[in-house]
Amino acid sequence: MAAFGTVFMPQMALSRFDGSRWSEAEMVASDSISLHPGAHVLHYSSTCFEGLKAFKQPDGSIKLFRMDKNVERFAQSSELLSLPSIDKQATAKMITDIVALYADEVPAPPGSMYVRPTHFGIDPAIGKAAAPSETSLQYVLLSPVGEYFSSDGGGLRLLLDETGMRCAPHNGMIKSGGNYASALRPIMQARDKYKADQVLFCPGGFAQETGAANFLLIDDGEVITKALDESFLHGVTRDSILTLAKDMGMKVSERELSVEEILERAAKPSCEAALSGTAAVLAPVGTFIHNDKEYQVADGNEGPVTKQLRQAMNDLQWGLAEDKHGWLFDV
Repeated sequence: MAAFGTVFMPQMALSRFDGSRWSEAEMVASDSISLHPGAHVLHYSSTCFEGLKAFKQPDGSIKLFRMDKNVERFAQSSELLSLPSIDKQATAKMITDIVALYADEVPAPPGSMYVRPTHFGIDPAIGKAAAPSETSLQYVLLSPVGEYFSSDGGGLRLLLDETGMRCAPHNGMIKSGGNYASALRPIMQARDKYKADQVLFCPGGFAQETGAANFLLIDDGEVITKALDESFLHGVTRDSILTLAKDMGMKVSERELSVEEILERAAKPSCEAALSGTAAVLAPVGTFIHNDKEYQVADGNEGPVTKQLRQAMNDLQWGLAEDKHGWLFDV
């Protein structure tokens, strides 16, 4: 089977901003785009993107999960990067139109169609290091994907890093490629040295996020995660999981979570830890690595609450549970 996110539909939806207005969206070949070598994005990283999924329902229809939330964050990222403002209604239509075009290609559960809206500056000007791009390009790419999470019961290995951070704090809530790039070297170093799967950045000794996901600690009927601020990504999956946890009667605490508290709780049989994101929904953490020492989370395997929350999300996305919050959008 092809690696997650490496297979694409033949066409994508595309629109350009010429400095004053957006062009009508068109369907174009998805295997290439034409860019001037001096394009702003290639030199000054004026780029942001989103990740959401479309799911096949039991009746054969296709639903997009929380598209409104992703479009809102896409608009916010564009604004914070000083890119031209997107037309949220037009972007949503681009998403629904391209998904509708390939509705027959949406895999059945546990698969889905991964949707990747992308926006970047295209001014051909290498002198704009301190000025934004006045023109831009937006497209929506589709990738049919299988199950990301392997439910073999084992947990991820997570290095707790108190010395670094994923990205510049004022850029944390922007979903930009530059933030992922800045986290890549510490992640690779953690893999080489500790066989870690990810790095949980804990600047000042307090948990923030990993290179590609939000972090949740679950213990004694309580879900604990960092409160929202501009230093880290406001995950749509994070928000969904916290809402579902409240629906189940669990306590949700959005507050500072210290490395000391994480390691103390990890030894308890009731403790669970997980990473949340669009691709995996919830991936269990089985081991923390800190100051060259390993700390097993409970028995090191996926805990029952993590499994229950992920199943609740899947059931909702796959049309097997009532959509009480209006999260599913028609295609």
